Amino acid sequence: MKKLVQLTLFTVIAFCSFSQYQIGHTTITFNDPARTGGFGSGGGSGRQIQTEIYYPATTAGENTAVASGDFPIIVFGHGFAMSWDAYTNIWEHYASKGYILAFPRTEGTLFPAPSHGDFGLDINVVEARMQAEDVLATSLFYQKINGNSALMGHSMGGGATVLAASTNTSIKAVVGLAPAETNPSAIAAAANVTVPAIIFSGGQDSVTPPDEHHIPIYDGLSSACKTFVNIVGGAHCYFANTNFNCDFGEATTSTGISITRAEQQTRTYSILDSWLAYQLKNDNAAWTTFQTSLNASPSTLITETTCSFAGLAEGSDVEIMLSPNPTNSIISFVNESNENIEISILNASGQLLAKKDVQNQVDFTQFKSGIYFLQMKGKTYKIIKE
Repeated sequence: MKKLVQLTLFTVIAFCSFSQYQIGHTTITFNDPARTGGFGSGGGSGRQIQTEIYYPATTAGENTAVASGDFPIIVFGHGFAMSWDAYTNIWEHYASKGYILAFPRTEGTLFPAPSHGDFGLDINVVEARMQAEDVLATSLFYQKINGNSALMGHSMGGGATVLAASTNTSIKAVVGLAPAETNPSAIAAAANVTVPAIIFSGGQDSVTPPDEHHIPIYDGLSSACKTFVNIVGGAHCYFANTNFNCDFGEATTSTGISITRAEQQTRTYSILDSWLAYQLKNDNAAWTTFQTSLNASPSTLITETTCSFAGLAEGSDVEIMLSPNPTNSIISFVNESNENIEISILNASGQLLAKKDVQNQVDFTQFKSGIYFLQMKGKTYKIIKE
């Protein structure tokens, strides 16, 4: 790993946690017909993958309506012998900020030992099936998903997330919270991960020591934009809420933890919030905030990043109004410069279908009905072709 630079910070950034949305919850059991086992029932034949889903809602509660708008997906992998409810802090923070979070509940037992490979496959199944909910007319999430997904995980789930990301070509980003080496190897699989990635590490973590787990995974990533954040004095379990199994393991191994659980989570959010907003919500202003957070965070951090912070293209922070959308033919937009704009059209899996210069119209006539993504001037727009 490149030499880490310790940043002694002189300014405290006030961390804002105002909730923009109420939080709804639903449970869906997905299935993988190619495998057996899992956890849950009612998902059909094959492997059962019961998934707890938290989302921006019009009112808090069970199966309440999703809030107005469309939102990114975050699929979260839990740690070894930890249940999804240990991560209440994660879903309360990010669902309120406009993300849909899905927590697969498989591979949560001590005995038999969890299968890391199956857990990685489960994470990918949930990501694909959640994206499919956007076009399922009977789904709670019908036309509520913006097409962008990230995989996030803690400890064992962080390693399984890397396994999943190494074969998933549709995701936009990967987040590891003290990711653990797995079997098959997350360190080896990291070489096949090319999307933007960010790895968080607790400096006093002796459950998954950074030199043996987090750093080799980070070093192995092939991502052109990757960031490593070591929270000085931080713990392994503090990325989650109190959990007996994790806390017991840490109490017998880790020493020198010098910050509280709340402080560690706040420091994580102070960097991750803007990073996710840029990667999943195409918020260019958030990229500047992310850059600032690495240099003026609320405590002493050790950080490294390979990401470029070159200036954004002129006008890239301006939202372009496209109409009509949905469309059955041509979408128009206002282009005050009257100069050609390079656009890219991608399918729902993120595969590039066309790249060309246009002035104020994009022709979708040749494409069949479905969801597409139009990229121009640094932003991505979801297009529904009727």
